[in-house]
Amino acid sequence: MVRYLGVRLLLIPLTAWILVTVVFFLMRVIGDPISAAMGGRMTQEQIEIRKEEAGLNRPILTQYWEYISGLLHGDFGQAQDHRQISDVIATYGAATLELVFWALLVAFAVGIPLGRYAATHRDTVADAGLRLFGILAYAAPVFFVGLLLKLLFGVKLGWLPVSGRAGVNVELQLQHVSPKTNILFIDAILYGDTDYLIDVVKHAVLPAIALGLLTAGVFLRLVRINLIQTLRSDYVDAARARGLSARVVTGRHAVRNAMIPIVTVMGMYIAMMLGGAVLTETTFEWKGLGFQLAEYLKARDFIAVQGIVAFIAVVIAVMSFFVDAIVALIDPRVRF
Repeated sequence: MVRYLGVRLLLIPLTAWILVTVVFFLMRVIGDPISAAMGGRMTQEQIEIRKEEAGLNRPILTQYWEYISGLLHGDFGQAQDHRQISDVIATYGAATLELVFWALLVAFAVGIPLGRYAATHRDTVADAGLRLFGILAYAAPVFFVGLLLKLLFGVKLGWLPVSGRAGVNVELQLQHVSPKTNILFIDAILYGDTDYLIDVVKHAVLPAIALGLLTAGVFLRLVRINLIQTLRSDYVDAARARGLSARVVTGRHAVRNAMIPIVTVMGMYIAMMLGGAVLTETTFEWKGLGFQLAEYLKARDFIAVQGIVAFIAVVIAVMSFFVDAIVALIDPRVRF
């Protein structure tokens, strides 16, 4: 296992380099980012000055080398508003991390139990209904689900807030927390006010459900399919022959092996969550990295977009390693 994990660890920089390189050259295909962002708002002479300052008049390979060198030192570039992308990531990345965490809780809490129930009640009305729910949860656009949740629980019932990460007063007060993590749930705990903590959780419910259901539908179908196949295995028949109850056979013997494919694809769907976070954060005005990325896209600030996407690519590469490590721990047959 050590050798396997060592090889996977060495593949992280290679994977990140490939992803970052693809992002860099794709962003250059669309043309000059300064002209795209500032065209019509600056004279051609001013644009040329900005391009010179940004180094965009240099050969493309020189720009690429400088960009890679900067990434190795934690420099993801500078936005048109002169903010360092690394500062933007530090400020807004924590909010996206918090949203993805809550969404994963929803995905696991909904997808895995329902998938298990559907597998153990195969070909019943409940199974058919759960399969339909899984398809709809996966297929429905996250922004559409978000709007429906806002209309139902926010506008009609008035149970939950429909925008922001917390109330205005709560956010202002949590700015004074030390040490500040930018993860409002943790900051509220550090602040020590239960009302603030409840407010933060209430603001997280609807965005987490909207984003979490997207992955919950996938988990439901994967758990159902793999658990059905596992329950047909010889070792499961042997466990039944020893007189073990169906609950013990399913819970102790079948579910663990059925979970291996879930863990394997988890990294891919966490990456999908990062993509879905852009729409979710925009829908709920959750000021995270996805919200900021959408703002930079609207401003046609492609240098900032490139920096944020490159950071997400690095996160995906690291996440892939951790998923492989978890799979190796769960399934001793996995070896490089």
